Amino acid sequence: MARAIFLVYHSAKTDTLSFLETLKVFGYGFRMDISFAAYLSVLPFLLFLMEVAFRKAILLKVIRIYTYVLIPLVLLLTTMDLELYAAWGFRLDTTPLQYLNTPAEMIASAGAAPVGLLTIQYLIFAALAIWAFRRLSHTWESSPHHRQKLLLELGVSLFLVALLILPIRGGWQQIPLNQSDVYFSQNMFANHAGVNVPWNVMQSLLRKSYNTKNPYEYLETKQAEALVQEIYTPKSDSVPSLLNVKRPNVLFIILESYTAKLIGAYGGPSEVTPNLNALAKEGILFSNIYASGDRSEKGMVALLSGYPVQTTTSIIKTPKKTERLPQLAADLKKEGYFTSYYYGGELAFANIKSFLINGGYDKLVDKSDFPSESYNSKWGAHDHILLDRVQQDLKTMKSPFLMTVFTLSSHEPYEVPMPAKFKGQDEETQFKNAFHYTDWALGRFFEEAKKQDWWRNTVVVLVADHGHLFPGRDANDAPSKFKIPLMMVGGALAVKDTVISSIGSQTDIVPTLLQQMGLPTHHYAWSKNLLDAKTTPFAFYVFNDGFGMVTPDGALTFDNVSKKPIQRDSTVTDKQVEQGKAYMQTSFDDFLKK
Repeated sequence: MARAIFLVYHSAKTDTLSFLETLKVFGYGFRMDISFAAYLSVLPFLLFLMEVAFRKAILLKVIRIYTYVLIPLVLLLTTMDLELYAAWGFRLDTTPLQYLNTPAEMIASAGAAPVGLLTIQYLIFAALAIWAFRRLSHTWESSPHHRQKLLLELGVSLFLVALLILPIRGGWQQIPLNQSDVYFSQNMFANHAGVNVPWNVMQSLLRKSYNTKNPYEYLETKQAEALVQEIYTPKSDSVPSLLNVKRPNVLFIILESYTAKLIGAYGGPSEVTPNLNALAKEGILFSNIYASGDRSEKGMVALLSGYPVQTTTSIIKTPKKTERLPQLAADLKKEGYFTSYYYGGELAFANIKSFLINGGYDKLVDKSDFPSESYNSKWGAHDHILLDRVQQDLKTMKSPFLMTVFTLSSHEPYEVPMPAKFKGQDEETQFKNAFHYTDWALGRFFEEAKKQDWWRNTVVVLVADHGHLFPGRDANDAPSKFKIPLMMVGGALAVKDTVISSIGSQTDIVPTLLQQMGLPTHHYAWSKNLLDAKTTPFAFYVFNDGFGMVTPDGALTFDNVSKKPIQRDSTVTDKQVEQGKAYMQTSFDDFLKK
């Protein structure tokens, strides 16, 4: 009912939806409705169980009080949301808590609200809800108990309590329900309309996203900003051209957990990745690139939006913030590119789906598009199955295109559908075998790709989402854990067997590519061109409440809790330490402002 009222209240936006899209708003949102209803039911169900066991009427009175508190609270949230959405453009979360000390600002956000109409609506629905509850509670409170049915009643009550876990997490799937599960459309209003407001507020509270105080205030704001600005200037007027096609197709392949330590072309063992080693000779190898974070969803934002990673949270978990990020897909779509994203797992993981939809991808392919027999036990379709599908679809894909592909088989539990190359059952050997399998799948893919017409007009970007502690079981902050491969190959390249040794980060890749295509990059404020000889070579990354910064002077890692360096090369200057702190502070400030 609240969703229907929301659509009527915002009728001008609702008119932009087709009848089918409107139905989907209700269909996709229903899982979130059921999830929140199940959360609210946990306490009453436990009290019902206790009442069956102890026959204490006071327990039913507690349920009555609990419900009388929740009815006005939930209705208040849904009523407030109607007007605040018009002012803010996103569904109600804990943002109003930011204004508790300045309530005038929040009232100003809804200054033109029809307060009288909203109040009448609130009172009518509160009265209806209380009336309905009184009818229901009268039924159970007047039902006689039979001692001979005690065990049966206990069993049923216990079963119902345990069963709540299913609707709470939104079903049997591996990833619990999140905002991405209601995102289905290129029309952001349709996605927003599917969100259950009280559920959204609850999740926002759990994430503490209402906290707008920057915990990393090391320097005066102007001093911190100046130090960061210094490392992003100056820039050259021109950079070397690497492409022989002005508007090439772009195949952007993100490799799960692909650490540079296991790749022969980066000095690792040659037998683990023979195909990537050979491929490196056919294009451009960037030898000093670092991941921005240590999680897939964090790497996604750095890679596709050129945006820095946060420490104990991630911007991708808050769709209203990712709506404000630039994205490679959105930029190329403006140039007439067809954009698609392929992943063998669940796109709902960590709100990745909402991030991709915000980026304007035309086509999303995930686990549900592959047969179940192609899955490993945990994540989804094996890499060779994914790449076979990619190969098949590329044959009919219109040019120019951007296709983003994300592998998964090198993620634990490291299951591979082929005989193990390396003997051993320890975790590090299993990881190496999974790593080798993905390389085999890539080799198979590229062998066929080079025979296709699209290849000669395509640039392929191969890069990892993050590094890995194996081999060697690196410390959580170690620079070697964050060092990842970056290669560019394909028929659209004008150079081969080239190594770029400048230190850089995942955040630098998209602007480097766009500038090669003659497209603007000013909106990627946290990026530099890896081919620009005048830029300051550096890489910044974060781990759990700490950061690392690598420059030609050396590597620094810093703990944000103790506010002391964890590791500092003897050649690292005091200025580099201050610049690392400044980058941590200003990037988190920017995150809070999104």
